[in-house]
Amino acid sequence: MDNKKSAFIAIVGRPNVGKSSLLNRLLGTKVAIVSSKPQTTRTRITGVLTEGETQLVFVDTPGMHKPKNSLGKYMVRSVSESVNGVDCCMLVVEAGREPGDTELSLIEKFKSSDMPVILAINKIDTVKEKTDLMKQILSYSKLCDFTAVVPVSAQDGSGLAELKDELMNQAVEGGHFFEDDTLTDQPERVLAAEMIREKILRLCDKEIPHGIAVVIEKMRMREGRDILDIDATIYCERETHKRILIGKNGSMLKKISTYSRQDMEKFFDCKVFLQTWIKVREDWRNSIHQMRNFGYDEKDFS
Repeated sequence: MDNKKSAFIAIVGRPNVGKSSLLNRLLGTKVAIVSSKPQTTRTRITGVLTEGETQLVFVDTPGMHKPKNSLGKYMVRSVSESVNGVDCCMLVVEAGREPGDTELSLIEKFKSSDMPVILAINKIDTVKEKTDLMKQILSYSKLCDFTAVVPVSAQDGSGLAELKDELMNQAVEGGHFFEDDTLTDQPERVLAAEMIREKILRLCDKEIPHGIAVVIEKMRMREGRDILDIDATIYCERETHKRILIGKNGSMLKKISTYSRQDMEKFFDCKVFLQTWIKVREDWRNSIHQMRNFGYDEKDFS
């Protein structure tokens, strides 16, 4: 008799509350890029956690925000799409922060769909007074009948075991959807591109990162050798941004490439030869044609 269980879980919340960091912590490896800048995640990223008979399939979503361009509309649409059709939602909020419009809007969606919701209060390591945390739990509990409320820290791992247990409790019988050793359903090219984009988010000025896209032009193992050749193009919106991305005597591009290659070698478990180029595509975030070329799903544009 097959006793295997599974659950699809959407991770939702406002930008920069630590959704991707929690996903990576739960999986024990990095499949979603993380930075201190909001709106890091642009697409739904599926992470898969299998322990024994139970498999959790996580759908990580962009932070809910007021869109300013076509890319922003795409990101918000992907959140709504992710909430539909899952078995459970995990609402991630920041410790010490009262419910705002974003949380209230998401809670209304949960109520209308009548699905189980687990509240994860992240960044508890930043809260000095535990009474403040208790007040926050009370505020949220008045708004929604959460299946569970779990204070956690993606930074130091506090509460992660309890959160995982609550998520595992949402699994129902019906087999596994992925092979037990699967970590993500994202193609390797997408993962490589995201590793490069993460380094730009971390290294560059705040006006640049959200105006860039990364496309992997080539990704191929050398015949007879354990070396992965990757050619990547970084697209930005302005010539001034291109100059900053290149840096003095190519210093910034060298940093981006070096740190990206190190991540790739660790993830793909082989030597990587990475070549990167930078091109300008003005206002690409408002161009459906360009967004389609950069790999965004056109059904989410409208």
